[in-house]
Amino acid sequence: MQAHVSIILPVHNAEPWLDECLRSVLQQDFEGTMELSVFNDASKDKSGAIIEKWRVKLEDSGVHVIIGGHDSPSPRGVGYSKNQAVAQSSGSYLCFLDSDDVMMPQRVRLQHQAAVQHPSSIVGCRVRRDPPNSTERYTRWINQLTPEQLLTQVFTANGPTVIMPTWFCSRAWFSHVGPFDEGGQGVPEDLLFFYEHLRKGGGVIRVDQSLLLYRYHPRAATHSVLESTIWAHRVRFLEEQALPRWAAFTIWNAGKQGRRLYRSLTAASQRKVVAFCDVDENKIRKGFYCHEDSQERPKPQIPILHFRAARPPFVICVKLDLTGGAFEDNLRSLHLQEGRDFLHFS
Repeated sequence: MQAHVSIILPVHNAEPWLDECLRSVLQQDFEGTMELSVFNDASKDKSGAIIEKWRVKLEDSGVHVIIGGHDSPSPRGVGYSKNQAVAQSSGSYLCFLDSDDVMMPQRVRLQHQAAVQHPSSIVGCRVRRDPPNSTERYTRWINQLTPEQLLTQVFTANGPTVIMPTWFCSRAWFSHVGPFDEGGQGVPEDLLFFYEHLRKGGGVIRVDQSLLLYRYHPRAATHSVLESTIWAHRVRFLEEQALPRWAAFTIWNAGKQGRRLYRSLTAASQRKVVAFCDVDENKIRKGFYCHEDSQERPKPQIPILHFRAARPPFVICVKLDLTGGAFEDNLRSLHLQEGRDFLHFS
């Protein structure tokens, strides 16, 4: 019988966490039919034996288990593993899970309810970080975004506004958007899928309960992706999805990050930049930024203004939650609408 929900679990050398992860599958309170689709990506530890042990317990409790994998000398990567786990599964809905994370008992039930209501959305949830003091700003961001910001803050350095280990969606929608990029180590496959999802008009929904224990540790796959790789994808997505709506815009931050964004833009996008703005009097006193690498003659000189003298729309290259609220107060004082008058990029 076809399952309602397939839990998609890629595994690579997950021995330290796998027992707790698989126990959380067993403890789900979802009343529909559920299957677990595991793909073991060349694990060299005891992951395979742990999976086999839990297969018996899960099947005894009515959860069908499909196990795929390979034992080549090296892993094929997270994108490949997730695609394989999806391909061998049968559920109408897909619940993504990382092997180092733990689901709360109500996760599948609550996200399934939301996904039925929103068939072309990725459904996420709030998370609890382990250890609790790791990536505090990032965890606050994940959990505190408003429903509108789930779509307006998709250009920031934080990546998808609902994190991959919380994703839940219909199989039909996944097939419409996917598969994941299989480039392997160093490829931000979650981010690329998320961007494609947005290009195709997909929604982003969050169940506002903490339904996942999200672990932080040095072996996490995200550490293998270079910041410069993510930056390049983000700039292109900004230019494709946001900047065409604006005839001109201001970059908020005349410092390193703002100038880096300007230099990363195409010549056509650079010509839309009418000013930089800042609060730093030293930067403002310089009067303008000269783009030395430009092929244009004379070289463009972009005015540097106080933020109150600048005009929207703004692309903001100031990190949130880092200035004790000073930046956020300045932005609020302008009474602008996020998405229309400004976008966060940092």
